[in-house]
Amino acid sequence: MNQITIAGHLGADPEVRFTSSGQKVTTLRVAAKARKGSKDETIWWKVTVWGEQFDKMLTYFKKGSPIITVGELNKPEMFTDRDGKSQVSMSITAMNLMFSPFGRNDSSSSSNSSDSSHDHEMAHAGHEMSLHGQGKSEMSFSDDEIPF
Repeated sequence: MNQITIAGHLGADPEVRFTSSGQKVTTLRVAAKARKGSKDETIWWKVTVWGEQFDKMLTYFKKGSPIITVGELNKPEMFTDRDGKSQVSMSITAMNLMFSPFGRNDSSSSSNSSDSSHDHEMAHAGHEMSLHGQGKSEMSFSDDEIPF
């Protein structure tokens, strides 16, 4: 089995659908930065979550939320974008989701009592949780920037 870990921000709210047999499938669009020389490049990942294993945690993820995903790398797919350029679609099937300590998507940069109660709730949700980072990192994406 292959395994990959990606850290990034959600480019859209999680999308939930059901297969014809009734199985729940949640899709996450994750933007991760990669450094090429002196330039940052964004790599978009399609993350598939099967079933209800992360339902309590997924309610806290919204567009722009920082996230860490561990999963199995799927075979890359080629497609042609709106401009006629060849692109690669990267996707993984999630085995684990974690809150990222590398940024926050809300407008509060200092801790307050509501942050503590939120952290306390998540610790009791039965999922892995990391502490929030000190810095503030916001990413917002238009629908045109998301390749899938």
